[in-house]
Amino acid sequence: MDNISNWFKSLPIFTRYWFALSVAFPVAGRLGLISPYLVILNDHFIKKFQIWRPVTALFYYPLGGGSGFHYLMNLYFLYNYSIRLETGTFNGRPADYLFLLLFNWISITIVAYWCNIMLLMDPMILSVLYIWSQLNKDVIVTFWFGTQFKAMYLPWVLLGFNMIMGGGGLFELIGIIVGHLYYFLVFKYPEMHGGSPLIETPAILYDYFPSTPGRGGIYAQPPASTAYTRQERTPGHQWGRGHTLGRS
Repeated sequence: MDNISNWFKSLPIFTRYWFALSVAFPVAGRLGLISPYLVILNDHFIKKFQIWRPVTALFYYPLGGGSGFHYLMNLYFLYNYSIRLETGTFNGRPADYLFLLLFNWISITIVAYWCNIMLLMDPMILSVLYIWSQLNKDVIVTFWFGTQFKAMYLPWVLLGFNMIMGGGGLFELIGIIVGHLYYFLVFKYPEMHGGSPLIETPAILYDYFPSTPGRGGIYAQPPASTAYTRQERTPGHQWGRGHTLGRS
């Protein structure tokens, strides 16, 4: 237990709580401690002003009926790629990483509500994976059966694999679109045209999560020591589509 506690405390702050809540909510639902129909995103968010639903829909995932493997893969990607962003590109800049998460979450919530999608875990995780893959384009990742390719293709491989094997793809596509939106506004546009990003981290976030001295804001480039140049391994998996829940 001490080893688990020490491991958990060693995680960067936002990855730590995102991971913990993504475990707590599905387990609580599986044990019957919470009702899935109280935590999914549906019309009650607006019509009944149940404002907690976009938050709980981010962390909840229905377990059972063969969904366990897909859920474990979600945790794997969340853990690996959130850590790599938070301790790599955003090392020493917690406010900037928090803004990334908030921007992606709000964007995904808007799209999901419009598309009648009730669970946000899949697109949120893929949006973070997409941003990492674009910032580490030349890193070699390994997929099913030893297939190797550059990280920049990983989100599209996951999308295509799920479309073929699981008949899905919508969740992955939303994650890619939202991840690309953030990447373009913060990284790509300044690279193409010079100047500042088109969106900036609100000053109030720096008040609560100040940057490490010398790191600056999001405009600062990550130091060479944080770049991922080694070969990364991504185990083969079926990204899956999850479960569609009825409205309450």
